[in-house]
Amino acid sequence: MSHLSPLLKQSSNVCVEHGEGAWLYDTDGQAYLDFTSGIGVTSTGHCHPTVVKAAQEQVGKVIHAQYTTVTHEPMLKLTDRLVEKMPKGIDSVAFANSGSEAVEMALRLARHATGRANILTFHGGFHGRTMAAASMTTSGTKVRTGFHPMMAGVVTAPFPHAYRYGWDEQAAVEFCLRELDEILKTHSAPSDTAAMIIEPVQGEYGYYPAPKAFLEGIAQRCKDHNILLIADEIQAGYGRTGRFWSHEHADVHPDIVITAKGLASGFPLSAIAASQSLMNQGLPGSQGGTYGANAVACAAALATLDVVEGEKLVANAAERGEQLYARLEAYKKEYAWIDDLRGRGLMLGMEIAHSPDRPRADIAEKLAKESEKRGLLLLRCGTAGQIIRWLPPLVVSAEEVDDAADRFGKVLEAVASEL
Repeated sequence: MSHLSPLLKQSSNVCVEHGEGAWLYDTDGQAYLDFTSGIGVTSTGHCHPTVVKAAQEQVGKVIHAQYTTVTHEPMLKLTDRLVEKMPKGIDSVAFANSGSEAVEMALRLARHATGRANILTFHGGFHGRTMAAASMTTSGTKVRTGFHPMMAGVVTAPFPHAYRYGWDEQAAVEFCLRELDEILKTHSAPSDTAAMIIEPVQGEYGYYPAPKAFLEGIAQRCKDHNILLIADEIQAGYGRTGRFWSHEHADVHPDIVITAKGLASGFPLSAIAASQSLMNQGLPGSQGGTYGANAVACAAALATLDVVEGEKLVANAAERGEQLYARLEAYKKEYAWIDDLRGRGLMLGMEIAHSPDRPRADIAEKLAKESEKRGLLLLRCGTAGQIIRWLPPLVVSAEEVDDAADRFGKVLEAVASEL
C-alpha cells in the first residue's frame, strides 16, 4: 500500500483474496456480504462460473484482437446481442473501455451529427473523470476542482431533486421543466444544442430517479427542437433498476444509449449504441481505441447476458429491490436521522440527515465502518458523503438481502448507542 497513490481513497480496509456470488473473502478468510458490487460492476456476482468459463476459454484463443485492425467473433456476436436489448431503431454499436470514454464518444458523435457545439446536462449528474466527462459532471466538485478551465459548451439545467428542494415530486418536475425551457431561451438556443445527456437514475449525487414526467418532458423538448437525447445507463442500466434499461421506467426513446459497469461482470468494457443513420453522421476514424472491444471482455459480456437472461436477473432485481426497500423503510421509521430512502430496484440511497440542509456525514461514516466490522460492505455518496448506497449484485438472494438487513439493524443499534 505504501506505493499506491494517496489520491486513491479506499472506502474499506479489506484486502480481498477471492469472491463468490455476493460474497468477498479477505486474506484472513473473513467473509463479507458485498453490497457495493464494485460500484455496480459485478452484476452477476463475483466469479460467476459461466463468466469465468467464457473468459478462460477466450484467453486460450486470442486475448487482444485490436478491433479497428481485425474483427473477432465475441465482438460481432456481442453487437448482435446488444442491439436486441436496445430501443427500436438503435442498431449500431461502438466499444471503448470505460464509462468516461463512452460518454466522450457519445458527445463527439452528437457534435458531429448535429453540427452544434453545446451539450445540456442536468444538475447532480455524474458522467466521468476525463476532461469532457468531468466538464459534464456536477455531482460534486471532486472531479472538477483544480482541473480548470473545463471544456466549453456545457450548460447545466436543474434536476427534480424533490427531497433537496423540499417540494413534492410534481412541483419539482414542473419547476425544472420551466427552467429547462428558460435555459433554451437564455443560455443555449436549440440551434446551438447538440444533445441533452441524463442519468435516468442519478448515481453519485444520491440515487435520485428521474420522475417519469420529467424524462418524458425532456424527451419531448428534444424531439421538438431536433436535439439528441443521450441516456447515460452506465450505472443504472443492465437490469439494476428492475428494467433492463432504467429509462424504460418512462415512455422515452433515447437517440444514444451509453452502457458500461455491469456490461461484462468486471472486465473493462463500455459501449455506445445509436441508429446506423446517426452513426453514419460521425466522422470516419472518430471512434476506436487500442483496447476497445477486447476479445476476453467481449466473451465475458456475452456470458453476462447469458446469465442475466437465463437466471432472470432483471426480475430478481425488481423483487429483491422491493424486499430490501421494505426492510430499510422499517429502519427509516425507527431512526430519525434516516431522513429519506429512494431509488429503484437494487439501486437504493439512504439519506442520513436531520433535514436536506443538515446532512450527517459523520453518522453515515460510522454506519459504513460499523457495517464493515459486521461483515457487510457498503459505499457512501452525496455531496457530503451523507448517503449510504445499497448496490448488491443482481444475483443476490432473498436470504442474503435479509442477512444484510439484519446486520444493518445491529449496526444501527450500535451507532445509535454512541450518539
